Amino acid sequence: MGIIFISEMIGMQFIKVGSITILVLPLVFAVLLTMIIGIPALRKGPLKSVYSKENIKFAGSNLIFIMLPLMARYGADVAPKINEILQLGWVFLLQSVGNIGTVILGLPIALLLGLNREAIGATLGIGREGELAFITEKFGLNGDEGRGVLSMYLVGTLFGSLFFSFIPPLLSAVGFDYRALAIASGLGSASMMTASSSAIVGLYPEHASTITSFAGASQLVTSFMGTYVMVFVSIPLMNAMYRVFKKERAIN
Repeated sequence: MGIIFISEMIGMQFIKVGSITILVLPLVFAVLLTMIIGIPALRKGPLKSVYSKENIKFAGSNLIFIMLPLMARYGADVAPKINEILQLGWVFLLQSVGNIGTVILGLPIALLLGLNREAIGATLGIGREGELAFITEKFGLNGDEGRGVLSMYLVGTLFGSLFFSFIPPLLSAVGFDYRALAIASGLGSASMMTASSSAIVGLYPEHASTITSFAGASQLVTSFMGTYVMVFVSIPLMNAMYRVFKKERAIN
């Protein structure tokens, strides 16, 4: 609660780099602060009991429940613009296929770098809520696969939000429509979607409601369709590729 309070007091920070504005969310500060006080050398007094093995195991096993209210919030944002969203329905479905690239590109590189079962969690998708939920249910977060997906989740929270804060202004400068940018924001990550859509709203404040609803709808579709793409496309593809490299199935 203390870290959440401090992070919220810091609030969203806008950093100007030339003509580009980078948005840093409170979530990024919360993760950074938690990582700093979690350094073993700093675990003194009350922090030692907070970071006990029992608490860490409990947090890893129950993290998924914290994410469930996010889906309800997305639905509330989508409803007011449902007619506009239905007119562009096929566009929302198309972008869900993009997550396959993490397996095609990421898995071989991860294995060549020396990762083993960790590569399964790290490259099944972009390591966000959907992949985290699947790996948690299948393997748990305390195994190699769980460490892989959780590592990607944290990396995405720290750097993904920053990355998607300055990409929209660049794409807008070369002529991309604000609605296309809003749809592209919903790639399956709450923090990345918020950073990206907030940056777009900063560019087009007069279309704020359309941008947030399109981003929320895209996020919903990606989370929903992404599950089917993951189960019926990404996992078979990963099994085939993993068998070539390691002579065993990735996911049984």
